[in-house]
Amino acid sequence: MREIHVEEIRDNVARMCVEASCDLSEDVETAFDRALEAETAPTGREIIGLLKENARIAREDRIPICQDTGIAVFFVEIGQDLRIKNGFITDAINEGVRKGYREGYLRKSVVEPLTRKNTGDNTPAVVYTELVPGDRLRISFMPKGAGSENMSAIRMLRPTDGVEGIKEFVVECVRNAGANPCPPIVVGVGIGGTFEKAALLAKKSLLRSIGSPNLKLELASLEEELLKAVNRTGIGPEGLGGRVTAMAVHVETFPCHIASLPVAVNINCHAARHKTIIL
Repeated sequence: MREIHVEEIRDNVARMCVEASCDLSEDVETAFDRALEAETAPTGREIIGLLKENARIAREDRIPICQDTGIAVFFVEIGQDLRIKNGFITDAINEGVRKGYREGYLRKSVVEPLTRKNTGDNTPAVVYTELVPGDRLRISFMPKGAGSENMSAIRMLRPTDGVEGIKEFVVECVRNAGANPCPPIVVGVGIGGTFEKAALLAKKSLLRSIGSPNLKLELASLEEELLKAVNRTGIGPEGLGGRVTAMAVHVETFPCHIASLPVAVNINCHAARHKTIIL
C-alpha cells in the first residue's frame, strides 16, 4: 500500500493556492485568443486585450490575477489502496490553504456567515472527497470568487419542461447575472440527480479545460447550443456589449427521479482559475 505523508499534501496544496491565483492556465489563455477572434465590438476587443495583459502581468510579477482570491474549493479523489500517513487529509488541505494564502499574500475572504467575522486564514476550505480505485491522490483546486459565485442558481424543473426549459433557465441566469460575474464567463450546468447533486455537477464541470466538449455527443451538442444562446444576449465582455458573453458552457448530467428535473447553473468569471495535481 502506498503512503503519502500529510506534510506532502499540505505543501502541494499551498503551492497550488499561489500558482492558481497568479498563473492563468493555458486553456484560459487560449480561450481569450478565441474570444478575441470572435469579438467584433471595439470595446469588447479592447477589454479582452486588457484581460490578456492583466494575466501576463500577474504571471510575471507573481501577483494575483484578481484581488478576490476566492474561497478555496477542492475536489479530491483518494485511491482505495492509498494510506494518508500521520494525519487527516482535510486537516492537511486546510493547513495548505493557511500556508499558501499567508505566504502568497492572498486575500483572506472567508467569514462566519452570520457574524461576518473573518476566520483570518481563508479556511475552512470546501472539500469534496471521493474514493476511487488505485493508489493515487488527485487534488483539484478552484478558488471561487464571490462575483461569479453569487450568480449561481438552481431550479427544480418539471420533467415536461424538457430541454427547452433547461435552455431557457440557463439563458435567464446569464441575463440576470449581467456584468456581475465579469464576463466573458464560463457557465457550468448540472442536470439531474437531486437538488444538491445538480449543484455539485455544475461546479465540478468548471474544472474541465475551457471549451473541451462533453464526451457524450448529445451533451456536446447541447453545450454548443447553449453557448450560442448565451452569446446572443449581447452582454459582452465586462457587460459593455459584444458577441462574446461566454467562452464556454460545460454540461454534466446524472440520472434523476422520474418526477423531477433538477438544473443548476454555476458561473465562473473570465479568470477561470483551476489547478489539478496527482500525487
